[in-house]
Amino acid sequence: MRILLVEDDAMIAGAVAASLKDKGFAVDWVGDGPSAETALAAQSYDTVLLDLGLPGRDGLAVLQHIRSRGHTVPVLILTARDDLDSRLQGLDGGADDYLVKPFDLAELHARIRAVIRRHSGQAAAKPGNGTLTLDPATHQVSIAGQTDAVLLSNKEFAILQVLVLRPGVIHSRAELEDKLYGWGEEVESNAVDYLIHALRKKIGKEHIRNVRGVGWLVDKE
Repeated sequence: MRILLVEDDAMIAGAVAASLKDKGFAVDWVGDGPSAETALAAQSYDTVLLDLGLPGRDGLAVLQHIRSRGHTVPVLILTARDDLDSRLQGLDGGADDYLVKPFDLAELHARIRAVIRRHSGQAAAKPGNGTLTLDPATHQVSIAGQTDAVLLSNKEFAILQVLVLRPGVIHSRAELEDKLYGWGEEVESNAVDYLIHALRKKIGKEHIRNVRGVGWLVDKE
């Protein structure tokens, strides 16, 4: 999953980005409003973490820009503004959630998981396709008919989550790489193929289908 972090405080941004990367997210960071709008025009994201007090263009104006152009990307506001008026402006302006600084990183992770679930149409806390059930909090996958859950690495889980959240949809190698690597991160040669191979070895090759020359998918329920 790929996240755009819009935060002008480098210390906060560094801590948030590091924690998200540790959970297997790809993170792109910008420090002002205009850069956020440029990034959103050039790249597809699964979630935007948006500060309000931004240089160049206020966060609420960025949010208005996002929604006025039809972008449905989930937006989670992260801000020190804790007054009711700011909360109402943010939520009524199209934000999916609102978190006041300082916040616990574990709560941020949980809220990100929640908005991604809602956006993908998965209401359950543990998304699945009827055969595979993911636990985003522990990076484990349960397989129908098996007693023990399987623990996955961060990147293994990241790939499987992309597939499970859109069952029946074929994802190309380039699309999966886009979910794994942020700006400036080196894309390892054949990384996706290696991770798919490792996943199929752990959970069974029948659960991830390869469409030769096109990509991979998991079946619908």
